[in-house]
Amino acid sequence: MGILNIGTQALNANMVALQTIGNNIANVNTAGYSRQNVIQTTVAGQYTGAGYIGKGVEIQTIQRNYDQFLTRQSTLATATQAADQTRSDYLAQLSTIFQGGSNGIGQSINDMLNSFSDVASTPTDLTARTVALTRIDETTRRMRAASQSLDDLQTGIQQALAEKINAVNTLAQNIADVNGQIARAQGGGQPANDLLDKRDQLIKSLNQYVQTTSIPADDGTVGVYIGGSQSLVLGSTAASLSLAKNDFGDPNQSKVVIKRDGISVTMDENALAGGEISGLLRFQNNDLVEGRNLLGRLTTSITSTMNTQHQLGLDLNNQPGGPLFSTVNVNTILVPQGTATPNSGSVTLGTDPTTNLTVSISKASDMVASDYQVNVIGPQKVSITRLSDGANVPIDPANPGTTHFFDPTDLTTPITFDGLTLTNLNGAAAGDRFYLKPFSSAASNIQREFSTPSALAVASPIVGQMGSNNSGSLQLSSLKAGVNPPVNVPVTITFISSSQYTRSDDLNSPPLAVNYTSGEPIYGTGSPAAWTLVMQGAPKANDTFQVQNIQNTSLDPKLNGGNATNMMDLRDQPMFDGANLTDGYASLISQVGIRAQSANYSATVSTNIAVNAEKSRAGVAGVNLDEEAAKLLQYQQAYQASAKMIQIAQSIFDTLIQTLAR
Repeated sequence: MGILNIGTQALNANMVALQTIGNNIANVNTAGYSRQNVIQTTVAGQYTGAGYIGKGVEIQTIQRNYDQFLTRQSTLATATQAADQTRSDYLAQLSTIFQGGSNGIGQSINDMLNSFSDVASTPTDLTARTVALTRIDETTRRMRAASQSLDDLQTGIQQALAEKINAVNTLAQNIADVNGQIARAQGGGQPANDLLDKRDQLIKSLNQYVQTTSIPADDGTVGVYIGGSQSLVLGSTAASLSLAKNDFGDPNQSKVVIKRDGISVTMDENALAGGEISGLLRFQNNDLVEGRNLLGRLTTSITSTMNTQHQLGLDLNNQPGGPLFSTVNVNTILVPQGTATPNSGSVTLGTDPTTNLTVSISKASDMVASDYQVNVIGPQKVSITRLSDGANVPIDPANPGTTHFFDPTDLTTPITFDGLTLTNLNGAAAGDRFYLKPFSSAASNIQREFSTPSALAVASPIVGQMGSNNSGSLQLSSLKAGVNPPVNVPVTITFISSSQYTRSDDLNSPPLAVNYTSGEPIYGTGSPAAWTLVMQGAPKANDTFQVQNIQNTSLDPKLNGGNATNMMDLRDQPMFDGANLTDGYASLISQVGIRAQSANYSATVSTNIAVNAEKSRAGVAGVNLDEEAAKLLQYQQAYQASAKMIQIAQSIFDTLIQTLAR
């Protein structure tokens, strides 16, 4: 009977609808589940003389609520948020390494320089000298501790990268497996909803680590691409990712390598765009490198400057001072990796300074916290790129501002740039490249060079003496030695008026008159200048001032604290991008803090975008319990009505049988 068939079909259709609704409710909290709907369609009616008579309902398909655009937006937002949040978290850790306050490196530097005040007042006091050495030791300890913390952070990043690369490889293989299952399942013409949801969730999880692009294929599979064009998943096969060092084999920098069909391609980290791996690489290869270089430059500048000044003094045994700190090695040079002869020239990196490329400090106050790449353009031409900002640095002394050094003969001339000097490049050939890392490990092994208080060279090797018959208001502001032992002394300065003077070391006859300005430095001869003198006040004609070697006077060098005063005066010496030496650490904290603050802001913005994108996706694909409850009542009533229809059909059939039985 037609009514019985219609009732049975309706009963089945409503039962499937109720089952689907129940499935939606059961999976309300299942990650990646897309709400499903039963799509019903009318069975084609039967033609009769009275017209078409309906034949009921049938289920066309089970459709999942899915918006490709919103899903893609949510996935991309997830990748961006993961990259920004990861970088922000690690920058926060970097900020804690460079802490301020009494436990910071900056305070120890101030304490170290201030400790020379007591030594200057009482040069023979061994207790004051011991305190100064203790402060020096504390500064080196904190520098080494910061360097070790950076190494530990680097180790943690490498481990995190390895784990996330393994996770990507696992997810990629799972996506490939699900691709194969979907291709087989959809051969029957119906969508494999649960498998499609599973694949979408796998792709979203994959984007937590690396940003992807998905392109569907005709067989129901999707191709998953990273870095714009590198295929990670094609059909039911997956490529694999691994980590490698950069072109120069730098252990502190990493690249992602994708391998498919035996072919490996090294990817640009910027092309990875989003995901935790991208955030980790950006932090490791940029932020952490800058942190190392900032600490290394701070260490190198302070120790080299203080070593230089200390060597200009005399210790308690009247001997020239040695270095206070162990010498920082800025001669870390890398060459391209992966070939037997990475550079075509004859430059080798070994121990012989006469034949090997070397980097040394030329002027500590000009140094920039950066790595550098040297590119040899031709037999007589070279350029140097500052990697912190990508700029080509001026390196030609004959043409200031020129970023390509040119020597008409060869490259034997030392090249000076950013406070560093590059020598012995003459063996290089066109196409050779070098990677300079002058500051990356400067703080790792820094230490105090000696522990004997008497070896602290706080006496100045030169002294100044005013003429006994001076009648003006001339006063000595400062007198600093430029070399030790002193040369070209004594020198007598004789004022011929209140604004001019002559010098005894002037070989002209008569000596030339030199203009005098109160507070302006007067320099001794030589390079560097043998001494630097600053006087203040208004002299009168015939007033004199004499610069002498202290050991040629009746003065006791042990009672002289001039070099201790000069050490203390280093506090105000411009050193770090114009900032004073004691402000260098504050500048370091500021630069790291600005990066951390910027990254935190980016993470906050991208998190909000990701949350909103997911809400939009869930608004279409997510399960609404109120809506499902309403549908549950709707189909329950439809199911009961269908059952009633069958009951009526049964009653009619029974009446018919009873009638025929009579």
